[in-house]
Amino acid sequence: MGIDVNAPIFVISVAAELADMHPQTLRQYDRLGIVCPSRAPGRSRRYSQHDIDMLREVQRLSQEGVSLEGIKRIMQLENQVSGLRARVEELSAELDSIRQRTPDRSRVFAAGLAGDVVTLTRGQRPPASRPYATQLSLASLVQRRSKLRALPAGKQEVMDYDGGYVQSL
Repeated sequence: MGIDVNAPIFVISVAAELADMHPQTLRQYDRLGIVCPSRAPGRSRRYSQHDIDMLREVQRLSQEGVSLEGIKRIMQLENQVSGLRARVEELSAELDSIRQRTPDRSRVFAAGLAGDVVTLTRGQRPPASRPYATQLSLASLVQRRSKLRALPAGKQEVMDYDGGYVQSL
């Protein structure tokens, strides 16, 4: 069993020593809202290992020339990102749990042989029935042929479709 990194166990003098900073610097960061430790019942500051790591990051950014306001904004954004990552993990776990509990019930819609809409499960094909040409009357074939138009590639004008499609039905 390890130590909880979020457990507030360090007083300000120990935290300052661990972060290699002066205790007054830690108080200033607390006032500015950069690193906010928890408070003990006597209102004394208590730092966790996570707070110490944040103080080290603040020190690194400060040495690179980032202003305190910039550091504060960077820390806010990092906290927001870690919160969002935790939420994504939580939602992914919930989605996996739902997927394990329920079978794949996704439906697929297809055009039936008579032109109707058929509901299928994934991987299923519409049932085979008599050939399409025998389902259509001669009048409907003639009507369909008159409605068929084709645009050859690169042409803008509509041409009658005289291919073998209707004759092959």
